[in-house]
Amino acid sequence: MRNVYICNNTIKGVFSAFHDAWKESRDMEVEIQFRENNDYQFFCNYIEVEECDKKAQIFEHLVCKNLGYESYYRIYHALLCNDPKKGTAVFRMVQDARKINNSKMIMEHLGNENVMKVFELSRKVLGEAHLTRGFIRFRELEGGVLFAEITPKSQILTCLIEYFSNRYPMENWVIYDKTHKMSLVHQVGKPCFIMALDEVNQREVEKISSMEDDYQELWREFVTSIAIKERKNYKLQRSLLPLRYRENMTEFKKS
Repeated sequence: MRNVYICNNTIKGVFSAFHDAWKESRDMEVEIQFRENNDYQFFCNYIEVEECDKKAQIFEHLVCKNLGYESYYRIYHALLCNDPKKGTAVFRMVQDARKINNSKMIMEHLGNENVMKVFELSRKVLGEAHLTRGFIRFRELEGGVLFAEITPKSQILTCLIEYFSNRYPMENWVIYDKTHKMSLVHQVGKPCFIMALDEVNQREVEKISSMEDDYQELWREFVTSIAIKERKNYKLQRSLLPLRYRENMTEFKKS
């Protein structure tokens, strides 16, 4: 029977599942499944995983030591993707690393389907984070806090920390991920942190500062004025700026 480890869809949850699977079933066919996925099958042994900081840290150390930091970098970002098979692909890649002479070279074995899967998932997440950085639009609320909403497919908030911390070190700001109900919070003089937030108080986040409305209108006028009517190409525009990003962008909202 195949062992299937059920865990939370978080880095700590998945690493905890990896720890248990590595300890109990490292030489067996293993799957990692998330609690929100009710895809149960016959002839499988389902094992509930307790999320634990210590277990996650142990497996993280194992990966960094034996597979190297480049592999850990790819694994971490792959696990941020919204793919339900990501955990299984990563664990099987770690299993496959034991079969080669130098396990730290595992990411170069792109002919291996699990390595290729991890590489593609990692690239997908990093690509979405790169686009999101350019498409994020902050608005200034009463009290001076900068607030932005995003609706990403993957859990990319950790990918935004360094960029926006360096860009706005002297501002209080919040980026709310509406898809995953999480917020990235920065307070002046303190490190960023991520917190769960089921939903924001829409009444509060719509209380913008006295100048914000003028700046939003100015930005919309600027975007309109630089457009050349005769050279509009909506197909090209959609390829460079997908429709799913536009609901949170000032220039696509009516004043």
